[in-house]
Amino acid sequence: MTTIFWILALLYSVVIHEVSHGAVAYSLGDPTAKNLGRLTLNPLKHLDMFGSVLLPLISFFLGGFIFGYAKPVPYNPLNLRDRKYGAAKVALAGPASNIALAVLFGLTLRFLPDVFSSSLVPELLGVVVMLNLFLAIFNLFPIPPLDGHWLLITFLPARFEAVKIFLYRYGFLLLLFFLFFVFPLLSPLIKKLFQILTGIGF
Repeated sequence: MTTIFWILALLYSVVIHEVSHGAVAYSLGDPTAKNLGRLTLNPLKHLDMFGSVLLPLISFFLGGFIFGYAKPVPYNPLNLRDRKYGAAKVALAGPASNIALAVLFGLTLRFLPDVFSSSLVPELLGVVVMLNLFLAIFNLFPIPPLDGHWLLITFLPARFEAVKIFLYRYGFLLLLFFLFFVFPLLSPLIKKLFQILTGIGF
């Protein structure tokens, strides 16, 4: 049951992440996601066969953890009223939604009545908190195609154009290196944030 809940929690966490991108883009004047029917929490509208189905299964059977993503919500930056910071706002919306979910479920777990302590509820709430902390921190890194790279591109001075070119040219390799060699080192940070939110240590 816990494994099934992990998959469902991941699915809806990444769906909310993507819908948040589209919702902020829409609020800034771009109707692309709305016109394509992507401003919905219906997971069928956001499923990516590899990222939402195969990757979670592969990561679970190979590494014992569940990782995946939804089909990115499209938007047209030329439609945004805020041409200077609009792309950064749209990008930040995804991780911000995951942080909000982590805080909401983390505080719920922290103040959960004792009557639920012997049930599966604390474990299931903990799954949601951990998943969303993972997604938020992962996506904030400034590597294409992660959301964090839009923040870097937006605020990086023009004289560092070579850095932008390097990131886009070698983004896939940098992402693989980050995923396998750097991100695992952030486990203590994620655990500490989990403890701060829930009051539960490891």
